[in-house]
Amino acid sequence: MEVFEKGEKIIQILLEAGFTIKKSKDKGPAQEIQFLGVKWQDGWHQIPTEVINKITVMSPLTSKKEAQAILGIVGFWRMHIPNYSQIVSPLYPFTHKKNTFQWGPEQQQAFAKSRRRLLMQ
Repeated sequence: MEVFEKGEKIIQILLEAGFTIKKSKDKGPAQEIQFLGVKWQDGWHQIPTEVINKITVMSPLTSKKEAQAILGIVGFWRMHIPNYSQIVSPLYPFTHKKNTFQWGPEQQQAFAKSRRRLLMQ
């Protein structure tokens, strides 16, 4: 109940400071919420289903932009991937301007392993 008391106190301070709260935004206590793209359930953060679906259907990369995009997505969720930096290191050279994009077995393995690790979570 301490959490509810603190919540009430915070709301009271905000109201006294002139803030307003829309009733439509008040969800009350919840077992699961999504905040800033992260799903929180029972005190733990999880990867939302939409993100997992996007990662599942990704095909091998064909350009620098795609390499940057996958590193952005996977990088955001790196807390769920043990040894993240070692796994994705073969993908980083493609993001540099001076390097040409050459997709090979090492990059495919890094891509597949990072995707597999995310889907395991």
